[in-house]
Amino acid sequence: MDESANHPRIKQVGFVAGPVAFLLIKWLVPAGFISAGAPLVLAIATWMIIWWITEAAPVPVTALLPLISFPLLGIMKMSEAAAPYANPIIFLFMGGFMIALALEKHRLHERIALNLVRITGTSGNGIILGFTLATGFISMWISNTATAMMMLPIAISVINLLRRSTAVTDVAERNFGIGLMLVIAYAANIGGIATVIGTPPNVVFVGILDQISHEKIPFGKWMLIGLPLSIAVMGLGYLVITRIIFPNRLPQIAGAEALIKNRLADLGPMRTEEKLVLTIFTLTSCLWIFQQPLNLLLKQEFLNDTNIGMAGGVLMFLVPAHFREFKFLLTWKDTERLSWGILILFGGGLCLAQGLSNTGIIQAVGTFIAQQSQSVNWLLLGLILASVFITELMSNVALVQIFIPVVFGIANNLGVDPILFGMPVAFGASMAFMFPVATPPNAIVFSSGHMKVKDMMRAGIVMNLLAVALIFAAAKILIPWVL
Repeated sequence: MDESANHPRIKQVGFVAGPVAFLLIKWLVPAGFISAGAPLVLAIATWMIIWWITEAAPVPVTALLPLISFPLLGIMKMSEAAAPYANPIIFLFMGGFMIALALEKHRLHERIALNLVRITGTSGNGIILGFTLATGFISMWISNTATAMMMLPIAISVINLLRRSTAVTDVAERNFGIGLMLVIAYAANIGGIATVIGTPPNVVFVGILDQISHEKIPFGKWMLIGLPLSIAVMGLGYLVITRIIFPNRLPQIAGAEALIKNRLADLGPMRTEEKLVLTIFTLTSCLWIFQQPLNLLLKQEFLNDTNIGMAGGVLMFLVPAHFREFKFLLTWKDTERLSWGILILFGGGLCLAQGLSNTGIIQAVGTFIAQQSQSVNWLLLGLILASVFITELMSNVALVQIFIPVVFGIANNLGVDPILFGMPVAFGASMAFMFPVATPPNAIVFSSGHMKVKDMMRAGIVMNLLAVALIFAAAKILIPWVL
């Protein structure tokens, strides 16, 4: 859910309800419930959940509550509470952010997107396919919000070209506009599941997995699962939108090819800065993907996701674009646009998860739910459904931070690998397709005025169910095969 969407009254109620809930749970829950510290951790968790859902305080500020309260309440020592805020996964994401900043600063992502759109042709469905591929690919590496913001003006220019044509019917024009806007939003959301750094829920899941279960998923293995799933959801979504829900059946759109060429001409030939950023980006991606074979070759664990990501990010500050002028690809001032709040949010989620685990709450909840379930498959399907539909109403990062520890507890009590339950839930948290407020890309394309809420809901419910089915299939076939 878009983190600025809640009404002020909701925020006011949440602001008061959070600490009140903390006090009520602290006073009413027996001191020996589950363990000595469990009532206090439950109270803090409830306070955080209320503030995260209502956005009563800035989301990263809420994530700092465990750092303050756990040492004060005797739940953890200060050094233990602070450790999750410096988890290696957070530095992996920081490196990814730095690389994304360089891509955006030098407009390399725009050049890649325009070339992808040009390749797929200028018929109605060809253009939509081009935007799907371009948006999905860019979203693998930079934020879904930035991706949607970049693609929107290009898409609007194409729609305006169509409006000048007298040979196009109103229905075809409207369906083309809706379809194009929807695939930008949906591909921006879906593309992120292909890589560990593509979207925050992935990073939260990997961090909690390492924190609680001491398991790691290498970048390359994640891509072996995430990339096929991403392609499947985007591909079937493209077919459903363009062939069934909003078919346009448009032939070549006059002027579209010239528009793309003009946009590329405005960018000019590739500059030195772009070539250097592309080289670092490609090298970093290759090291992420092939780190395991390289480690085997070197006969030691020399490379890992974090040191590769941070090396790529740091190189953007150290590789000179023009040494005579002493100008580099990135300057520290560029990091003003880096999402520092997200990094704090990860740390808070990991710290809360550690508190829930240390006091036995996760294990207790997992045991209770495991005892109620009759079938592992039905339980898995229910968890995926819950993740996909709940993320329509709340922040996907907050959902994963709250939900994943519980899912791990369920998996452990059923004797199932936590990854088999947790990874599908993390994927589901990125599949919010029904409402404009569900994700920033949805809100961005809705703001264009080319569709109504009912249009997004009509396509979104189909996409949600499609995503649930494909994630379930991946959980049963792809994840066990790769891991």
